Amino acid sequence: MRVVIAEDSVLLRVGVQRLLADEGIETVAAVEDGDALLAAVEEHRPDLALVDVRMPPTFTDEGLRAAIEARKRVPDLPVLVLSQYVEERYAVELLAGGSTGIGYLLKERVADVAEFVAAVRRVAEGGTSIDHEVMMQLMVRARRNPVDALTQREREVLGLMAQGLSNGAIAASLVVSDGAVEKHVGNIFAKLGLEPSTSEHRRVRAVLAFLNLA
Repeated sequence: MRVVIAEDSVLLRVGVQRLLADEGIETVAAVEDGDALLAAVEEHRPDLALVDVRMPPTFTDEGLRAAIEARKRVPDLPVLVLSQYVEERYAVELLAGGSTGIGYLLKERVADVAEFVAAVRRVAEGGTSIDHEVMMQLMVRARRNPVDALTQREREVLGLMAQGLSNGAIAASLVVSDGAVEKHVGNIFAKLGLEPSTSEHRRVRAVLAFLNLA
C-alpha cells in the first residue's frame, strides 16, 4: 500500500510515517500543506491520502478543503482525515463528497496502533472509518435525521457500521448472533430506503443516508 501524508506537525508526520512503515505501508510523500498534498496525489496516485484538517497558513480548514479537491482531481481517492477535535462542518463536507474510501478519526486514535492501521487499510480498500465521537456529534447535528425510524439496537448497529465493522465484528461487540445483526442491517437498509445488500458500498451509503448526507 502507498500513502501520502499531509500533516504540518513534523513530529506527528514522521511518527505516523514510521508507524506505517512498521506495518509494511509505504509513504510516497509526506507534506505539510494543502498545495503540496494536491501535487503529491496527482504525482503519485496513492492508495490513500492521510490528511490533517488544520494546516498552514491559517490553520482552519486548509487540509479538509485540499482533501475534497484531491478527490475531485483523483476520483475515488481514499481519504482518511485526522483531526484534533470533532470539526462537524468539515466532516459533513468530506463525507458528503463521496460514498467510498472515506474516514474521519480523532488524532488520539493513532495511539491505538492496531485500530489505527486497521482504519488505514479499511479506507484504502474503499471502506469507511468514522470515529465514534464524530458519528455521535453528526447524529445530533444532522437535520431531518431518520433516527426516529430506527430502534435503539439498530442505531447501535449503524454506529458500529460507521466505524467499519463487519457483521461478525458487530455481533461480537453487541454479544448477539450473526443472524440478529444481519436482520438489523436489513431493517436499517429498508428504513433508510436502500435496497438490502451486504456490499461495502451500501453500508457506507446507509451511514451517509442516516446523517442525511447521501
